[in-house]
Amino acid sequence: MPIDKPLFRKVLGSFAAGVTVITTVDGERNPLGLTATAFSSVSILPPLVLICVDKHSETYPCFEQSRLFAVNILAADQADVSQRFATSGGDKFAGVAWRRGSLGLPLIEGAIGYLECRLEHAYEGGDHTIYVGQVETAEARDGEPLLYFRAAYRGLQAL
Repeated sequence: MPIDKPLFRKVLGSFAAGVTVITTVDGERNPLGLTATAFSSVSILPPLVLICVDKHSETYPCFEQSRLFAVNILAADQADVSQRFATSGGDKFAGVAWRRGSLGLPLIEGAIGYLECRLEHAYEGGDHTIYVGQVETAEARDGEPLLYFRAAYRGLQAL
């Protein structure tokens, strides 16, 4: 018997996750993006990461078309950026400082880390597609991460 959907969401919400904005471009190189906590490293050699993208996202078709994506690891003070990219419709980049990376992908200013990736594999994952990308470029800067835990944004606390 399948697990109850509200219970499943509640249990998953008990896992603290870093918040990212995944970006790509459309056929005309316009920037697109979405908020995601479904991100993970896969391999060091070669450098691979994975992201999970909802098939109902308006950005979804562009991942396979462009074959490129960037992972922007948000800083603790970027909850507003996360909220903006978590909504549907409109120009999510309006009023958000960003620049193009070496692969031409949108990189959100102020993020504490960036990974620009070439799509290597795509796997079916229920209502999401699991994309594995080879990291082509990476950047890191100092700062605290934005975390999501039990339906709220959080920060790190020292023990």
